[in-house]
Amino acid sequence: MPALARDIMTTPVVSVTEEQTIKEVVDLLAKNHLSGLPVVDDANNVVGIISDTDIVRYSHQVNVVPFTDLSGWISPYADISDLASLRKGIDQLATTKVSRVMTKKVFTAREDTPTTEIAKLMTRRKINRVPIVDAAGKLIGIVTRADLVQNMAG
Repeated sequence: MPALARDIMTTPVVSVTEEQTIKEVVDLLAKNHLSGLPVVDDANNVVGIISDTDIVRYSHQVNVVPFTDLSGWISPYADISDLASLRKGIDQLATTKVSRVMTKKVFTAREDTPTTEIAKLMTRRKINRVPIVDAAGKLIGIVTRADLVQNMAG
């Protein structure tokens, strides 16, 4: 019999609200070694997901890091106006709300969902994490691809 979500889910869940800033999300992702977080409302209902991919995509759209090369290092030849532009971009991330960047379409599962179903959902929807909710829709855990792999390894 396959494991259930409750057997492998991570609890408690690190989550954010729509009103928090992208800077706060980046700090939480780094501090907790995560790549994404559920976004919840005041009642702990899942209203979105924000991932490092969402943040990179948004940063690119608003040209936060326009003069870095693929290695991520700032060119020593960048001029002062480029550095001012980078500072402005970073400041923009510090004030941009999660609601502006998050993915609003969220696929959730219940704690009694077999892990095989969660794996299928992730593959079909090309997602890396599935928030686990109770009967009332409240966030109680999260299953990531890493959790599935760890479960397979036994």
